[in-house]
Amino acid sequence: EPPDTPKDFSCQTQDMKRVTCTWREGETYLYGQNLPRYTLSKTSSQKTALCKASCSKQCSCSWDIGQQWIWDVTVTVENPLGKKTATDVFDVNHRMYPTAPFQVWEDCTDTEITLHWNYENHEIELFCQTEVLQPDGKVELHNSSMADPKRVTVHGLQPHTEYTARVRCGAAKSFWRWSEWSQPLTTRTKEGTPSGKLDMWRDIKPVLGGRNVTLFWKQTPSFQANGKIISYEVIWEKIEDDSKPESISLSSVHNSTRIFIDNHSYRISIMAKNNVNFSLPSVLIISRATDNSRSIFSTEELKEGQINGTDDGVFISWEPRSIYDSYIVDWCNFPRLQPCDLQWKRFGPNTSSTVISSAAFVPGVRYKFSIYGSAANRPSLLEKKIGYLKELPPHLDPVVRKIDLTYNSVTLYWDSYFTNESEPGFVRGYNVYVSPIQGNCNLKGSKKHILSDEPELCKYTIENPEEKRYTVKHLMPNTKYKVVVKAFTGGGETPIVNFRYIDTPSNSNMLYFVFLLVIVPTLVAAICHWKMERVKECCCPVIPSPNKSKVLSFKEFKIDSEKVLKINDCLPDMLAMDSNAEAQKL
Repeated sequence: EPPDTPKDFSCQTQDMKRVTCTWREGETYLYGQNLPRYTLSKTSSQKTALCKASCSKQCSCSWDIGQQWIWDVTVTVENPLGKKTATDVFDVNHRMYPTAPFQVWEDCTDTEITLHWNYENHEIELFCQTEVLQPDGKVELHNSSMADPKRVTVHGLQPHTEYTARVRCGAAKSFWRWSEWSQPLTTRTKEGTPSGKLDMWRDIKPVLGGRNVTLFWKQTPSFQANGKIISYEVIWEKIEDDSKPESISLSSVHNSTRIFIDNHSYRISIMAKNNVNFSLPSVLIISRATDNSRSIFSTEELKEGQINGTDDGVFISWEPRSIYDSYIVDWCNFPRLQPCDLQWKRFGPNTSSTVISSAAFVPGVRYKFSIYGSAANRPSLLEKKIGYLKELPPHLDPVVRKIDLTYNSVTLYWDSYFTNESEPGFVRGYNVYVSPIQGNCNLKGSKKHILSDEPELCKYTIENPEEKRYTVKHLMPNTKYKVVVKAFTGGGETPIVNFRYIDTPSNSNMLYFVFLLVIVPTLVAAICHWKMERVKECCCPVIPSPNKSKVLSFKEFKIDSEKVLKINDCLPDMLAMDSNAEAQKL
């Protein structure tokens, strides 16, 4: 292809003695002896070249300007397929492109940095610009004055903080463009007095003769060490009298200490110290043991409210009081460790709820939160809360101690579920499951519960964790059932595995009914039959038959076929004559 017109063609000087023109070449897809040829010359005399061009990433060509200040130059590019030109007319005084500053150094205080530098173009009036990189990544630009172009002072910096700076310069008159940046300089401001206060909290344990107070402290976002903290100074003194204060100095590796105080009121303060000075004191008032009984010794009288976890942490709310200027919530990230790692968080007077989050929170662990109100650095316990990041099913099932059976019901009795801090959730009630050994359960008033590879169960839910008894009705008599009682929390219940087996007795009412329908009539009939025999004997006696008498059973008493009774062989008790006529005949 024929060559393109040279792009970005411009000329400039760095020392007012030599001019350099630059441009970008285009692609012609020609090589060897057919490569483009560049010629830079005066526009008025293009046959005489001012310099020989060289091209790498971009093309450039330089020549001495002598005493000529106004220039009209043309660059020509040609190959066998054509040629193109580009022209630039300029005043050398208006094309000043200084060299980059060098030898950059600094003077520092705790809040200021004064930067110094040198540059080569001393005969040219320049002004310079400084770029300061802040620790948070922000960039600030500061311009030097015309009176002192080789120095600039940056104010309002943080003590003992690292900054990075670099410098560039441009012509003060007829500005053309900035020079390249100098090499960056990294420096640190000097230390200053710590600003702000430490955040201090305490844990109080009553002991014989007084109290053990464990003090904790940490740096807040508003606290600035302004140097390297070398120690902490803890001071405590009685408020009621003018006794001499006690103090202790701790190295910077500590963030807690324990002191002993008696039952009087105490004022405790802590200060951080660096190589320059102390910070402002953070103050905490410990009330007298008798006055502070509610917040120290008798905390058990406050009922612990239950709170729930969220996706972000544990949600806590409290009732605000106008007398307090701040609120404090404390807890332990690892409550099962002794002593636990006490944590706390402060809130303003207009806050009445928060979400406490911690990477240490895990499901199934009960956390205790204490809420304090503080007035004039004197905290008082307001509320206590317990809760879980996420509840899990209970570890154990209730122990069924007694079972009462009837032909159509079963009453289950179990012990109160023992709940303690190790439980993975709050017990919210119980589920009673019943099912016959054979077939599905369809008892009236129950809900269906399906287990994998098992017949359907009947489910009864008791939403009262204090309940210890339940009666399942509408059972079939003389039937084998399996039953189980499960405690459930906000995290559900454990799998159903351990059933108890029961046999309902026969229906006694049915036996009584059978007795009435069968036995009684039979008995009546037997009595009636016996009575009939007695009546028959009385009203229609059986006439004796001589042939049936045992007396006539001897052979010698037989005459022919008849049996003969000899009267003289009988000894009758009494002789009665029934009929005279018959007697005469006999």
